[in-house]
Amino acid sequence: MRIAIVAANGKEGRLAAQEAVERGHDVTAIVRGENHTAAQHVLVRDLFDLTAEDLAGFDVVIDAFGAWTPELLPQHSTSLAHLCDVLSGSQTRLVVVGGAGSLYVDASHATQVQDGPDFPDAFKPLASAMGKALAELRKRDDVRWTYVSPAADFQAEGDRTGTYLLGGEELKLNERGESVISYADFAIALIDEAERGEDAHIRERISAVRA
Repeated sequence: MRIAIVAANGKEGRLAAQEAVERGHDVTAIVRGENHTAAQHVLVRDLFDLTAEDLAGFDVVIDAFGAWTPELLPQHSTSLAHLCDVLSGSQTRLVVVGGAGSLYVDASHATQVQDGPDFPDAFKPLASAMGKALAELRKRDDVRWTYVSPAADFQAEGDRTGTYLLGGEELKLNERGESVISYADFAIALIDEAERGEDAHIRERISAVRA
């Protein structure tokens, strides 16, 4: 399988590239500078400069883009819109590294994680920006997208356990009542989704939590 990883030099992008390469996939890292991943190929290109020609021939594009500073938060929407425009009408799948703040905590889908009283104020702008990008993505019926949300506690330096539980739109807890996952285990979930055939979650949001 040919997989392209956008923003591959980021922490999650690097782990996803490593996971995909170890499984025998042909991986291209799309980066703005020197490649720091295990990918066999590299395309030096800013995300916003990517064209349909650049992404032609890939089975899956994994979007690992992230923006953290206030002035860049709107790029969660603009970057995802650009990738959708580039992939519009193609058979290439778009697997998006999403956020947890927009997961629902009730069966009626009226309340999200970011609405809770214990949700840190410092993360609310980021959660809001990523939630907005997801809402806009849901309107795209011309792209074969899948949005993958991590658990509420997303641990960059957490251990790779090799297992996880797959969830959907609602915040999923493991048997210990935890909503936690490491970047390494989340990379497993990303590549598992990339490898799905007929049971792929096309135009759906899924989520992953440590087993």
